[in-house]
Amino acid sequence: MPAAQPNFSQSEYDDRVRRTREAMQKAGVDVLIASDPSNMNWLTGYDGWSSYVPQCVLLGLEGDPVWYGRKMDAPGARLTTWLPDSQIHYYPESYVQSGERHPYDHLLGVMQGLGLDKGRIGVEMDNYFYSAKQDMLLRGALGDERFVDVTGMVNWLRGVKSAQEIEYMRIAGKIVSAAHKRMYEVVRPGIRKNEVAGELFHALTAGVEGYSGDYSAFMPIIPSGADCSAPHLTWDDKPMKADEGTFFEFAGTYKRYHVPLCRTIYLGKPTQAFLDAEKATLEGMEAGLALAKPGALCEDIANAYLGILAKYGIKKTSRSGYAVGLSYPPDWGERTLSIRPGDKTELKPGMTFHFMTGLWLQDMGFECTETVLITETGYELLADVPRQLFVKD
Repeated sequence: MPAAQPNFSQSEYDDRVRRTREAMQKAGVDVLIASDPSNMNWLTGYDGWSSYVPQCVLLGLEGDPVWYGRKMDAPGARLTTWLPDSQIHYYPESYVQSGERHPYDHLLGVMQGLGLDKGRIGVEMDNYFYSAKQDMLLRGALGDERFVDVTGMVNWLRGVKSAQEIEYMRIAGKIVSAAHKRMYEVVRPGIRKNEVAGELFHALTAGVEGYSGDYSAFMPIIPSGADCSAPHLTWDDKPMKADEGTFFEFAGTYKRYHVPLCRTIYLGKPTQAFLDAEKATLEGMEAGLALAKPGALCEDIANAYLGILAKYGIKKTSRSGYAVGLSYPPDWGERTLSIRPGDKTELKPGMTFHFMTGLWLQDMGFECTETVLITETGYELLADVPRQLFVKD
């Protein structure tokens, strides 16, 4: 089998493991069971479309991490992780979606054989990929009192990006910028929305400058007209219409690192409501970005932005941003910091977040957002698309 080609240096992976163990010790945890695919990737490099079946990374306070998953996916672990074969363990195919046996029954035997069934065990309780069944089996066998909820522990460690991670996000930013340019070229009255989606997928996966685009953790959001009052509608087969606005929310993705970006296109002469939304949004974003620097709090940015909206009589109750970076479906967010009042997370160089300045009003919507990198002295925008309401006849 060809040698594995992880996306980062061994020293970077070693540092991630070291930092995770420090967090484990602080939490009083002897063994970590990481089931979030993003955390599995961050610790080992594993990259496969396999999260629909149970899988995890085991990490004790000593030794290399252990990849655990389906037998069919073990070759993928050998091809994408930095782990030696001795650290790649799997359950037989007879355990896959069986009503008679469960992969975590088999996992218990693996943990016992590796001496990882001792002490206190950390699990990601509030995670898309850790089921009630998995939790029940582990606690039933090892004792409820030995388990610690470490939801978000590794996610928070991922918050400050390394130089290599930032470079991957800059490439993702180029991809999303090119895709937005393509959207403006393609959309017109009469083109069906599914055709637009097809062009978008091509642009996002074709990539730029020799860099291919990856699949995104989130489906493209491209509603039109009154559908824009809802933030999370995808597409249908209806033709686009004149005198109607459409917002485009999608991410460029490179080596699993995401840069989301939203822009709105109006076909025809924009209504005053769209012009007002544009004015308030752009002024609010400038106010928020003025505070995007090390030492500021997440709520500082939110309060500055929301203050401008209030001046224009607009009330936004949803959060105004969230951390982004490495991710797998169904969410490109890191599920840590949020740009909203009350979040007193201090911004540090290397943090990245999507400044989600979207407005979803009674019968329309307007989105114009940025993905932001906090630098040593301020911020950097990771995409390059004019910040405006785009108008096209």
